[in-house]
Amino acid sequence: MSQETADRSLDFVFKSPSPAIKIEFQGGEPLLNFPIIRYVVEKAKERNREYGKDLQFVITTNMSLLTDEVLAFCLAHDIHLSTSLDGPEDLHNRNRPRPGRNGHQLTVEGIKKAQAVLGRDKVGALMTTTEASLSRVREIIDMYLALGIDGIFLRPLSPYGFAIKNRQAEKYNVDRWFEFYKEGLDYVLEINRQGHLFVELYASLIINKIFSPFGTGYVDLQSPSGMAISAIVYNYDGDIYAADEARMLAEMGEKKFRLGNVYQDNYEDVMTSDILLDTLEATLAESAPMCNDCGFLPYCGTDPVYHYATQKDAVGHKAFSGFCSKNMKIFRHIFTLLQDDPEARKILLSWVRP
Repeated sequence: MSQETADRSLDFVFKSPSPAIKIEFQGGEPLLNFPIIRYVVEKAKERNREYGKDLQFVITTNMSLLTDEVLAFCLAHDIHLSTSLDGPEDLHNRNRPRPGRNGHQLTVEGIKKAQAVLGRDKVGALMTTTEASLSRVREIIDMYLALGIDGIFLRPLSPYGFAIKNRQAEKYNVDRWFEFYKEGLDYVLEINRQGHLFVELYASLIINKIFSPFGTGYVDLQSPSGMAISAIVYNYDGDIYAADEARMLAEMGEKKFRLGNVYQDNYEDVMTSDILLDTLEATLAESAPMCNDCGFLPYCGTDPVYHYATQKDAVGHKAFSGFCSKNMKIFRHIFTLLQDDPEARKILLSWVRP
């Protein structure tokens, strides 16, 4: 991204009516262009003197280019770091190969170094489940525990990008992934029973949807979809996408959810474009076939990019929806725990934000 594109993107960012804005740098590897990160952070904070918004920053990085200079800048500007950690060394390196076969080593060293400088609460990690992960959920969770990370998001593969290019998304189905998830959540509850606070983050989102009056902010559990109204992506070339998944879909040649370009369009036109408004209208779960009479409707959401990628339709036929099947299985399991397991209920309720 050039400075001009960054400036035009910031013009859009600060037109948002939201009192809180989080600017997240993603890639590829955003630290390959650390000067533009520095530029955007400094310019955003300068502009924010006028707007007075709650302004936050996150860099999503594989940690391979993390330097003392980067960490000093993050410390000075209260920037959080997020990385990918798929589990033990052999599993992580298999999932995320790189020259030198030292991706896991660099990631773990970077996490530890960042924790020491920024504090543990400023460093997060996400995992993605491949076929090789399915029998190793306890080892994956143990890796997070060993690094002092207080939660894990057990995520399935999404049908975009490398997951499609490498055909990984075809190698297991929702039923098999749910067995992985269920074993993982049961292990997380076991860890909590032993007196160690550790959270499965997707279950935490759902528990908060059930018991809290406040929104989670999680795009995929909103009705209508949270695309563009909760998160929006400004690409390096100035293209604007309704979600990061929409950007990944565009990299595969499908630009259905491209909303415009910072050089050609203005904020008002983008946010009132037919593609966005039509998608939001179509993803109102209360009027979607098979969602409108579902008992889990108040806790669920919709994912138009997923459904378009898998069914060529933003609403999707729910009977054939992996998104729907996954959520219904998780909801049923969580409600069963809440009803039948008093100790699990106590732990899950402790994850509700005050």
